[in-house]
Amino acid sequence: MRELLEAVAAGEISPAEAEGRLNGYVTEEAGRFDAARPARRGIPEAILAEGKSVSQVQDLALTSLKTTGRALLTRLSDEQVSALETHLDREAPDATVDRRGSTMLVTAETDDRSSVPATVSIVTAGTVDGPVADEAELVCVDGGLEVDRLEDVGVAALDRLLDQVERLRAADVCIVVAGREGALATVVAGLVNTPVIGVPVSSGYGHGGDGEAALAGMLQSCTVLSVVNIDAGFVAGAQATLIGRAVADVADSSAKASNSEENLS
Repeated sequence: MRELLEAVAAGEISPAEAEGRLNGYVTEEAGRFDAARPARRGIPEAILAEGKSVSQVQDLALTSLKTTGRALLTRLSDEQVSALETHLDREAPDATVDRRGSTMLVTAETDDRSSVPATVSIVTAGTVDGPVADEAELVCVDGGLEVDRLEDVGVAALDRLLDQVERLRAADVCIVVAGREGALATVVAGLVNTPVIGVPVSSGYGHGGDGEAALAGMLQSCTVLSVVNIDAGFVAGAQATLIGRAVADVADSSAKASNSEENLS
């Protein structure tokens, strides 16, 4: 603890970062931020901007940046994005901003995360599924995975998907984002031998057009896949990140075991 206090006194770390290391969370006016989640869970606490004021989003983003080296924000409005970018220019001018639609990943200049030797394929049925896929993609990017994005390959024209089968099979995990009846996830899962995560999207119209038909279709899939909630891009990205890391760990362990056997022989 003394070393931590000395680091604060020397200006090497902020009081917020010190609080996060001691308590596991940081208390701000906007709430308690779980600064220890990346170390404990392997994925960060995302800041859901929907329903929060501009000032709350700004405060939480800066807290996340100071305590974990990055901030992942989802469901941002245009007003929140504009205000946050201005706030970051003033308070964290060296930070890097990666924005995909309503999702934003902010990383500090000193961010030292390593890449993970695993690839996630993110597949969308149509253009309307893009924003949910964006959310999943930035979670995977934050986790250090390589992302291969495959768009607009819905089952209404199956040749678009069949042309990309080898590309899909090269990935370590697949996220399939689809609305309407959600059939794309079932088809992809029947073509690959990697884990598939289905994300139903609230697109379509009429009965079940709010994503319920896609959710029901994926839950009743005759091929094996996992399914997250409607529009839950963050959850899908987090699960894919954990799977990708597990795959990389197994590959690393196998390589080390092989090298040890070669040395013994």
